[in-house]
Amino acid sequence: MKSFENVLPKLVIAPAFVLGFAFIYGFMVWNGVLSVTGSRMLPNYDEFVGLAQYEQLFGMDRWWVALKNLGIFSLLYVGGAMLLGMLLAIFLDQKVRLEGALRTIYLYPMALSFIVTGTAWKWILNPSLGLEKLMHDWGWASFHFDWLVQSDTAIYCVVMAGIWQSAGFAMALFLAGLRGIDDSIIKAAQMDGASLPRIYWRIILPILRPVVFSTILVLSHLSIKSFDLVMALTAGGPGFATDVPATFMYVMSFTRGQIGLGAASASMMLATVAAIVVPYLYSELRAKPHDR
Repeated sequence: MKSFENVLPKLVIAPAFVLGFAFIYGFMVWNGVLSVTGSRMLPNYDEFVGLAQYEQLFGMDRWWVALKNLGIFSLLYVGGAMLLGMLLAIFLDQKVRLEGALRTIYLYPMALSFIVTGTAWKWILNPSLGLEKLMHDWGWASFHFDWLVQSDTAIYCVVMAGIWQSAGFAMALFLAGLRGIDDSIIKAAQMDGASLPRIYWRIILPILRPVVFSTILVLSHLSIKSFDLVMALTAGGPGFATDVPATFMYVMSFTRGQIGLGAASASMMLATVAAIVVPYLYSELRAKPHDR
């Protein structure tokens, strides 16, 4: 009977584990297979083309635009969300009044989906509906903010919406880290004459290094998968000026009927995520024996 009690939890978890493994890793393998075939509207496993899809992928100007946009978005989104989140966390860590209400307000955008965020910011940044029209209605006729409809600035609108969405998440992680630091460390540094900015830069931030790495990892992962935010806000436009690899993959696979090419772009996205996650996991697992 005792052996059955030990086996029962494994039997209960087994179906979910098998299905999860199949739907995650199985589809990864399937995508890799499609990327080396000449599949178009439907999968075609008989037409093996090797790395031809990847050669075509990296020969397309649109793919390079998508990579450039991903680089701009990831750098500004991750950096901006972390900077704003850290500032908000430091502000709340000062034991301000109404901290609970402020924390809820800052975290609220994270409760929304990227579709809702993209739609809301599309209205806000639309020159004929949002901020520009509001300023004109208030009598500021010279005010212009048409970044959303300009091909060279539209990607920065996506960055603004993304930072607004995720800064609260970064704040929550940093605030939890700050609350875990012993106050005596800060008081001892202040008694030695260190200023508050120097304390945060030289003492607090090094202590928060694991939190910083975790935040970078999560936000980088979100930036690479930034499909719904881009589609809701710009749909990849004007033209394909705000394309990112996720929207490129969707268009090629389901609009242009180039499943093999879309699978190749998805494989490159997977490789990018792995390049971020695997070194982090390796460093964490390697550090555990030393911690013991």
